[in-house]
Amino acid sequence: MIGSPCARRCPLSAETLDRPASAAAPAAPPVRRAPWWRAPRWRASLRRAAPALGLFAAARLTGILVLALWARHIGRSPRALLAKSWDSDWYTRIAAHGYGHTLTWPDGVVQSDLAFFPLYPGLVRAVTGVLPISGGTAGLLLSWSAAGAAAWGIFLVAERLAGRRTAVLTVLLWGLLPHSIVLSMAYTEPLMTAFAAWALYALLTRRWLWAGALAALAGLSRPNGVAIAAAVLAAAGLELWRRRGRVAPPVWAGAVLAPVGWLSYLLWVGARRGDLLGGYFAVQDGWTSRFDFGRGALRFVRDMLTGTTQFGFAMALVITGAGVLLFALLVSGERAERPPLPVLVYTGVLVLITVGGSGFFESKPRFLLPAFPLLLPLARAMTRARPGAAIVVIAGLAGLSFAYAPYALTLARMAL
Repeated sequence: MIGSPCARRCPLSAETLDRPASAAAPAAPPVRRAPWWRAPRWRASLRRAAPALGLFAAARLTGILVLALWARHIGRSPRALLAKSWDSDWYTRIAAHGYGHTLTWPDGVVQSDLAFFPLYPGLVRAVTGVLPISGGTAGLLLSWSAAGAAAWGIFLVAERLAGRRTAVLTVLLWGLLPHSIVLSMAYTEPLMTAFAAWALYALLTRRWLWAGALAALAGLSRPNGVAIAAAVLAAAGLELWRRRGRVAPPVWAGAVLAPVGWLSYLLWVGARRGDLLGGYFAVQDGWTSRFDFGRGALRFVRDMLTGTTQFGFAMALVITGAGVLLFALLVSGERAERPPLPVLVYTGVLVLITVGGSGFFESKPRFLLPAFPLLLPLARAMTRARPGAAIVVIAGLAGLSFAYAPYALTLARMAL
């Protein structure tokens, strides 16, 4: 069973599979186990993660405070900026009225709300059905809770791969990225990252059913949620190769579950649009979002470098380039420090989708927010550096993050 100690610590081997039934050890009497939320190992992991979670909360609360002070200074509502900006408004509208809203522009382009995946607005609707609060407030509560869960999951993954100090720095860096204000908004990145981080942790601890189920939920959260499904399938394929096809049923079940969420929504939109396989991609095309292996992005960069541009576009170019560089460092590091295949696949698919997609160039840093393993090389370097150097990096990143949020939400004339 997935929850049994054997499934966690001594996965099935070829010897176990070949052992005759008569040689099997006598069955032990059933042991009553405490629920997972009372289990000592969960409490212990939360205690270990407490410093990282505290630093992450401090970073995000400071960012919100700076944004709120600036918003009040210019006569804007901080809550409206966090709960109703850009995509947030689409999600709350879907939660309140369901799908079916479109915008038609003078050039004939039609933008449909079918481009937005259903889990987050579905959860917003569920919360507003239970609590007497608005959709925007429900969205913020969900995003803040999901961001905390994501930070915990990121800590556990990074701790397993690189140790506790590196894990604490990874979480802090994630909370101080220039676009980390999104983690405090009614957006889907916190929810998807939470499911993805815990799915990766489930893979690293060989909890296949949990990994598949969490990957399916991530796939219902965002289009790039397919990255964690790819990671589960890659891990299952590796297990199949190592065991020469003789793997336990939970491996197959996790692999089957992982892409269900993402595929089910794409097929539902396709059926609704009358084009089962291409309907969703036609919807995305109306938003100028398509995957063209980076041709559109390269044209945009060429035009940007040969003419005038806004600060937000330049920032997007720098952050995307940094993401590609960090992925190269992640892959090419020493063998002992190189993450396992599922982590590399998850991160690589996110980077590929971000770099290879066209449209909304300014949003590429936001698309990279769930790619938290990119921060591992930087966090490792900071643990080895002198404390003063690490403090300078953290302070500089914090200053940029806290200043960029007011710019992006109140001054920039582009989507976040």
